[in-house]
Amino acid sequence: MRDIEKLVSAFCAQNALNVHLSYDMPEGYQTAFGTYDVTVNTLYLNRGVLEHAPQWESLYYVYHELRHAMQYLQPGLFDGQIQESRFYVVIYDGTCFKLEENSWKECVLEGGEDYFTAAYLSLPYEMDANTFAYEKVRALWGDLPELLRLYHGWMPEKKWDYEEHRRLFRRIDAKLMEDI
Repeated sequence: MRDIEKLVSAFCAQNALNVHLSYDMPEGYQTAFGTYDVTVNTLYLNRGVLEHAPQWESLYYVYHELRHAMQYLQPGLFDGQIQESRFYVVIYDGTCFKLEENSWKECVLEGGEDYFTAAYLSLPYEMDANTFAYEKVRALWGDLPELLRLYHGWMPEKKWDYEEHRRLFRRIDAKLMEDI
């Protein structure tokens, strides 16, 4: 874990990020490798999961979450689709979130798991974080077949057109207004 802490510290210094690090995973993330929560500017890493995974895999998820921190804290480095989409989270079961005034607002939409999985995997900020993580770990570990499989496992089989995401975002916005 010391190596990961050094990596996080060096990455934050190189990218002018001031991010808190915690090993106390938030509710609902107990089995995740990690997550970044912009509302508290904290990178959560799951020590138990990370310690039992191959180092290259742990690094993949750490870089993935660090990229999310960059997307939120330095949005000007990213294109408009990433800047817009980062305010929305889509879960496989139709639970959706929108970041408003530094708080995540939650709603549930109707639809199938395949639909929401495709939406999630195609989110521009997720695709960017996965590609970034893959490239960083590949530079360190080379062309591992397992790394390529992991990367492809997080990429959509059929990428959504961004207008499909905009329609989904409008559905989320409408449902949140309805739930007020």
